[in-house]
Parts: sequence; C-alpha cells; structure tokens
Amino acid sequence: MKTTVFLLVLIFAAIVVALQAYIRLAPVEVGRWHVDPFEARDPGAEGDKRVIESNTSPQEALARLEQVAQAAARTRLVAGSVEEGRLTYMTRSKLWGFPDFTTIEARATPTGAQIAILARLRFGKSDLDVNATRVTAWLAAAGL
Repeated sequence: MKTTVFLLVLIFAAIVVALQAYIRLAPVEVGRWHVDPFEARDPGAEGDKRVIESNTSPQEALARLEQVAQAAARTRLVAGSVEEGRLTYMTRSKLWGFPDFTTIEARATPTGAQIAILARLRFGKSDLDVNATRVTAWLAAAGL
C-alpha cells in the first residue's frame, strides 16, 4: 500500500515537473506574436485589445510604453523597437511562469497618435483579466 501511494505521488510530481518545464522552455514563435495589433482579432477572455488616441507622437507614445514595459517584473522584449513602430513583450506569471504576450503599435494621426495594444495568453482559455489589468497599468504609468 505504501509503495503504491509513493509511486502515485512520484508520478504526479513527475507530471508537474514536466508541465512546468514545457511551460518555461517552449520556444517562442516570434511570427505568431509580433503581429499588427490594429488588425488582430480581439482575444476576448484570452486577453485584451485596446485602441486609444493620444496627443503625443507615435514615437513618444511607444518610448513611454517601452520604459514602462522594460521596468515591469518578469517582462522582456521579444521583438520590435520604437523605431520599427511595434513592440512585443513576453511577461511570465510569478508562480507558474505562464507566458503572456503584449504587442504595442502606434500610428500617426492629425492630432497625435493612435495606439493599439494587444495582450494575450499563450496557454489556456481565460486569463482572469490579468492582461487587461496589465494594459491598464502600463497605460497609466506611461501617462496615456
């Protein structure tokens, strides 16, 4: 009996470790995530999509958001640059390390910039508003 319980616990632990390794080590397909956020579909429960207007230039808006994202915990640039006009970041959850991807793009308008932010999860069906909360915080911190 003790041996059976021990084996079941060992198998369960091995499954958890394997899932954790997959989540953390799965390769990032840049082309899948570094997409035009203006044209991308709204991810619904799997993330957040916002398009806002700003009286700043597109470069200024992206530079502000870049500073905020670079300072965010567990966040790194995956692709793009302010000069390119599009940035894509990966932010990992604290406990499990689930990756979420946030793409930001800005376009010139007659009065400043139109900014699109597309934040979405990689694994699962719902992010429990984690991405929407991050987008709101980044926009507030950037003063946009």
